[in-house]
Amino acid sequence: MDNRKSVAYFCMEYGIENNVKLYAGGLGILAGDYMKEACDQGYPIVGIGILWKQGYGEQLIDQETGMPYDAYKNRVYPFLEDTGVTVSVCIKKRDVKIKVWRYRAHGVDNLYLLDTDIEGNDGEARWITGQLYGWFGEERVAQEMVLGIGGVRAIRALGLNPSMYHFNEGHALFAGFELIREKLSRGMRFREALQETRKEVVFTTHTPVPEGNEQHPIDRLIYMGANLNMTKRQLKAIGGDPFNMTAGALRLSRVSNAVSDLHRITAQKMWKKVKGRCEIIGITNGIHIPTWVDRKMLELAEEYNGTKAAEEELWNRHMHNKDALIAFIEKRTGIKLNRDVLLIGFARRAAPYKRSGLLLSDPDFIEPLLRGRKLQIVYSGKAHPLDDTGKGIITGITGMARQYPDSIVFLENYDMEIGRMMTRGADIWLNNPRRPQEASGTSGMKAAMNGVLNVSTLDGWWPEACDHGVNGWQFGDGYQSDNIEKADMHDLKALKACLVNEVIPTYYEDRSKWVEMMVSSIKTTREPFGMKRALDEYYKRMY
Repeated sequence: MDNRKSVAYFCMEYGIENNVKLYAGGLGILAGDYMKEACDQGYPIVGIGILWKQGYGEQLIDQETGMPYDAYKNRVYPFLEDTGVTVSVCIKKRDVKIKVWRYRAHGVDNLYLLDTDIEGNDGEARWITGQLYGWFGEERVAQEMVLGIGGVRAIRALGLNPSMYHFNEGHALFAGFELIREKLSRGMRFREALQETRKEVVFTTHTPVPEGNEQHPIDRLIYMGANLNMTKRQLKAIGGDPFNMTAGALRLSRVSNAVSDLHRITAQKMWKKVKGRCEIIGITNGIHIPTWVDRKMLELAEEYNGTKAAEEELWNRHMHNKDALIAFIEKRTGIKLNRDVLLIGFARRAAPYKRSGLLLSDPDFIEPLLRGRKLQIVYSGKAHPLDDTGKGIITGITGMARQYPDSIVFLENYDMEIGRMMTRGADIWLNNPRRPQEASGTSGMKAAMNGVLNVSTLDGWWPEACDHGVNGWQFGDGYQSDNIEKADMHDLKALKACLVNEVIPTYYEDRSKWVEMMVSSIKTTREPFGMKRALDEYYKRMY
């Protein structure tokens, strides 16, 4: 281990433990899994994040209208350790003090969290670290200045000396600005400082949807003080005008990675016009197995020998997990699902390209299956607090759940606990993004390792894992079209055929084949999609 480079990992959110609300969704879950695996393996990695006072908020459903609404509450975490370190960053022409806490719990002891809610800051400054992905442009820039500029200053004040800086998403870009500023203060010229900084920065890009890549007017960065005395021209050379955080990170890094092989192709195409950008390689995400996977399922799959007794044991363990999910749903909603009916799980952020409602969009197809007790569906997901389109998607699903109260359930306020219960207890994991817009999709990995069979379009990680009819199913044959209606019609037709001709008959008529597929699902994904493989690949190819 001693010869491994030390790495400072910057991320806006960390999903480490369900009730520690420092995460919004997939990006944070990935970062939390990364930190836990780094600690498990003893790798010299420290994490830099933010101590969010209210987190991402809770998203509850109005029982009369079925519409989501957001609620916030202040949180205190007694296990955080006071490092005694305070640094400051000049934001809007005044010094904002930032306290540094150390996270020491839940298998993680190498994460430092930055906090502006301290004595000596004005009211506005105290709320910079109030809400994760808080409201509008100025607040977002202030938060990213705390993470990036404050993060590098915290590293210096703590006496840490990383040889690499890993930016997980573009939010951390201002850390690169601070590294440049340090070099300029030592008398280096701007061009040279930029080149030297590039040598020590690597970057992970996640969002293959252009709207998801943040940009700001250059004047805003200067007004906020994020530029650290760089000129407009210098800023434009890094991030363009308007200033794009992802393009800036691609120009400020030695190498970057997309989070699946298909995403690598998508990202290269998406950013091909960015002159002077670094190479984008593919390092597929992985999951922290102890957090997400039922160890008993792993053991039974390992021991499986094809006998009736082994089949029975594995099936019974799956039904144990399914019963736990059904009890969890009943406790949360009052609705009791049927353990003998095929249970579909679908949980992810409410975004149009993820097509949460695809299966429900043909009533003539879905109604007989629901009424005839062939299928039941559990949904969960959140929309960004400012995303009315996403909230509308959720309202559509809660409307269907009210029409079929015994067959469709929506679990509100999606979090790690719901994710864990669903990826262990569903029978199949449905994933139907419009290819190629899903970057990775780690929920499918969690399901697969728990013996929950994936039924998915060939997007994100699934093209690398899928052996159709052996460890899960694909539908749509990787079809892509810029015509959204055409793509949706094509994939819906393929999904219906897959369910009726393959999934449903296998579930109800061929238990032995189903169990064999579960075993294959676990065995083919366990190592290739574990976080240890991903971390080792980062060391080999990036660090």
